[in-house]
Amino acid sequence: MLNPTKQRPVRIGCYSAFWGDSIAAAAQLVKHEGANLDYLVADYLAEVTMGILAARRQRRIMQGKGEKGIDFVNEFISLVLRPQLPALVKNGTKIVTNAGGLDPVGCKEAIEALLVKMNIKGVKVAAVYGDDLLVDKESPTLESFQEIHSFSTISPVNHTQDADRMPAKDDPIVSMNAYLGAQAVAAALDQGAQIVVTGRVVDSALVVGPLMHEYQWQRSQSNYYDLLASASLAGHIIECGCHATGGNFTDWRQAAFSPYGGYSNMGYPIVEFERSGDFIVTKPEQTGGLVSPGTVSEQILYEILDPSLYLLPDVILDMRQVSLSQVGNNRVLVKGAKGFQPTPWLKCSGIFLDGWKLSGELLIGGAEAKDKALAVGEAIHKRVSGMLKERGMPPLRNYNIEALGSESIFGANGRRGDTREVMLRLTGHHDDTAALRLFAMEVIPSATCMAPGITGGGSGRPKPVPNLVHFPCLVPKSDIQTKLAVGDSAHQTLTWDAWDQNQKFASPPVLASIPLPTINGPLVKTKLINLAYGRSGDKGDVSNVGIIARRPEYLPYIKRSLTEKVVADYMQHLCKGSVTRFELPGLHALNFVLTHSLGGGGLSSMVVDRQGKTFAQQVITGIDIEVPAELVPSHAKL
Repeated sequence: MLNPTKQRPVRIGCYSAFWGDSIAAAAQLVKHEGANLDYLVADYLAEVTMGILAARRQRRIMQGKGEKGIDFVNEFISLVLRPQLPALVKNGTKIVTNAGGLDPVGCKEAIEALLVKMNIKGVKVAAVYGDDLLVDKESPTLESFQEIHSFSTISPVNHTQDADRMPAKDDPIVSMNAYLGAQAVAAALDQGAQIVVTGRVVDSALVVGPLMHEYQWQRSQSNYYDLLASASLAGHIIECGCHATGGNFTDWRQAAFSPYGGYSNMGYPIVEFERSGDFIVTKPEQTGGLVSPGTVSEQILYEILDPSLYLLPDVILDMRQVSLSQVGNNRVLVKGAKGFQPTPWLKCSGIFLDGWKLSGELLIGGAEAKDKALAVGEAIHKRVSGMLKERGMPPLRNYNIEALGSESIFGANGRRGDTREVMLRLTGHHDDTAALRLFAMEVIPSATCMAPGITGGGSGRPKPVPNLVHFPCLVPKSDIQTKLAVGDSAHQTLTWDAWDQNQKFASPPVLASIPLPTINGPLVKTKLINLAYGRSGDKGDVSNVGIIARRPEYLPYIKRSLTEKVVADYMQHLCKGSVTRFELPGLHALNFVLTHSLGGGGLSSMVVDRQGKTFAQQVITGIDIEVPAELVPSHAKL
């Protein structure tokens, strides 16, 4: 329970954006913030990460080693808890993380064993689980679910509109996990837990749970959903670590050469959350990077779909009216999040196996490097196809050639066909590993029988790996139980509220559209990057491109020039679905959602940018915007 006399805001720092983030991050926050940090949170799980864990478990089973193994993020224990526990316990900082992966209870037990080994007493550990929807299924297929729907990135009502590919009803599913909410995290903290590990919860729950506990929000409060929405936004902003403090920032030089070491000493994000729901985003003193409306707004738009309907288990977040203001050095105040009652559905992340794939690389140098690379790639494909036919084997299901270094990600918009150095990347997909091993054997011989200037990629002969396909879907909350284990107490089951399964989806309030400019004179063209920041990311086979005007007066002109058709035409080499534009007037921003644009998604895609990380850079550096000459920044090149 919150101490009623406690007036200062709750301070939460995030040290991990993904499994593989810097091992120096947690130490930085613990060292710099000490007892001033109430919570240390860490996000380890992405869609890709769940696939990695599932593949590891599947491989263990196929090798006859049984189902039991380390199915959580063990690095959390060995690289973070082991060295930092004494200071965390001394400072009274609590830890909340989804490092539990596919086995939160196993992670809890491993932490408790570490506490015994380190002779640290009085620390209660909790596990939140129940997200694994296959655990009690006799058959790991969609047929074992009473009710399940595909997930539309465009429509909350029509679940099939532009939805990602779903497995067939009888296709074996490798894993399927529900995005649980924050209620169980709050309950664990209410019961005295100082370390809480979860499985697949929605990323922002790692922050929302502690705030629900600290402020003891009640549904009877008139602003209950607004508070949950603001807390969810705070979690969304810091869940990706340095993304909010200058990492991946459009104006990268500001972060790279910032005081106190720049990129080499990037500061990890902290939120200071007030009882009112307003909060400040900041970072530790004397660390690199920066916190500005630009860095924070980019992260707000990262990996979102419709900004009025950010669907979460505990609330629907409407971020269209969110406003940012710089209130100090590396301190940005965030206000204006609106919240609404959530839907009776939980989004789930599923993974199924669809054959095998293999990628190989060759460095090709000299004149006409791109043309040579493409010719070599086509020749290898033709050669392998003939060999498969001779052996009575089916052809490759899919094959992809990329000449990295020649602006291959830009498609027809690329400008570097004359480059003298490229990395030829070849990817094949087949149901039989023997076919892919044959493909692998034919990559390296091209160095002696094909174009000049070929040398190995340095990784040796590639090996086939399972082609895991991610699919999002919706399952009724009433079919999912959230479970909680706190210390030595008996495991508990938390029930959702009584949901009306026929509840009609409540549409968000209609806001005034961003006005188009009044044209009173001639216009000139300038690159979008001169007028806006950009950030892109992935949601399954969908990418979003967020565009934030550097100055409010730029936005009407950006809206006029940057239409859905313009973006669709420019990105047609990657986007095979629809392009939808959404408006965020509070942030002076637009968000474009590109469906079927990642070649199937981060796990199964054959293209080098499997998660849409370069999409925003392509758009802001390649598309021109028409503005009055006086609005073009003095440093910009027309």
